[in-house]
Amino acid sequence: MADVHTKEQRSKNMAAIKGKNNKSTEIALSKFFRSNKISGWRRHIDRLAGTPDFIFPKCKIVIFADGCFWHGCPRCNMKSKTNIKFWNKKISENIKRDALVNELLKKEGWKVLRFWEHQIKDKSSEDHIIKKVRKYL
Repeated sequence: MADVHTKEQRSKNMAAIKGKNNKSTEIALSKFFRSNKISGWRRHIDRLAGTPDFIFPKCKIVIFADGCFWHGCPRCNMKSKTNIKFWNKKISENIKRDALVNELLKKEGWKVLRFWEHQIKDKSSEDHIIKKVRKYL
């Protein structure tokens, strides 16, 4: 199916999609922290590579809540049904950027934790996520 928008309009629409306050990931993760009395975190500190979703500045821990589609989750293996070549390239670049961001942050002394959207959505994974975060606090 052909896109109904011009290339410029599609670009404008896509640029308007923000990667913050995603209810299924970041807000759910912040609720996990609050309900488990984990404090000391900040959100979206853009002075760090990759703009982590959460940081614990005193412990030098960063946390990313990665969307399964956007970051190429190998378990969910979500694929676009349209514009396949574009999306495969886009997601491949995201995966490479994530690896580079991890490397840069680790070189700066940060511990990097990444949780998949499907882990955060699965309420039974809360204990696993909390244990992993507490291990580094």
